[in-house]
Amino acid sequence: MQPLVPDYLVALAQQIGTLSAFLGGLSAALLVALLAMQLPKRVAGWTIALAAAAVSFIVSVVATTLLVTALHPHAPAAVAGVGLLKGRVLTVLPFALGIFLLLGCIGLTGWLRSRRMGQITTIIAALGALLIANLMVNVG
Repeated sequence: MQPLVPDYLVALAQQIGTLSAFLGGLSAALLVALLAMQLPKRVAGWTIALAAAAVSFIVSVVATTLLVTALHPHAPAAVAGVGLLKGRVLTVLPFALGIFLLLGCIGLTGWLRSRRMGQITTIIAALGALLIANLMVNVG
């Protein structure tokens, strides 16, 4: 990985942490709503499993919090700089995994309603996944 300036890394971690917290809450709310419904279709199980993306977002939030703490200029010596590479990896990988799992969940939700709605939501989710993957490859 390319070394990053601590200020840039802190700003990036704060952005990813905030977005992960929001998307994790959205995923958790979706998961609870799906669990509360009596959905007889087999696709419901897959949709619920993908809604569990909230877990990966929670991991990302915790990692960004630890990263920001370790990079703070007044952090104690025992904390400063500890596990920066691990913190970066545990921030980015669960965040990316959560995004793609959430998009998969969105793609499957239409199938709970009808075949036509399933086709529409799957196409929209697939286009979103392609655009996000393209952005991640070109920027990252």
